[in-house]
Amino acid sequence: MTNYISMENKDKLPFGRKNYILMLSGLGLLLLGFIIMSSDSEPYGFGFAGLTLGPIVVFAGFMVEIAAILHNPQKGK
Repeated sequence: MTNYISMENKDKLPFGRKNYILMLSGLGLLLLGFIIMSSDSEPYGFGFAGLTLGPIVVFAGFMVEIAAILHNPQKGK
């Protein structure tokens, strides 16, 4: 038996449209979180935005990325 990829499976993308939209929104949240952390007005980022808000937004971005990867596109569409 030979292992090969049939032409039918080769044209399919590994993720669905919703997965890619979630991935882009997760990247947007990550970028927003890092921008929030870097734009804190306190010295060395020791204010609320640098220590609390920014990391929460970055964490939310990573959670959206994980959800985007684990989301199973519906078969048959």
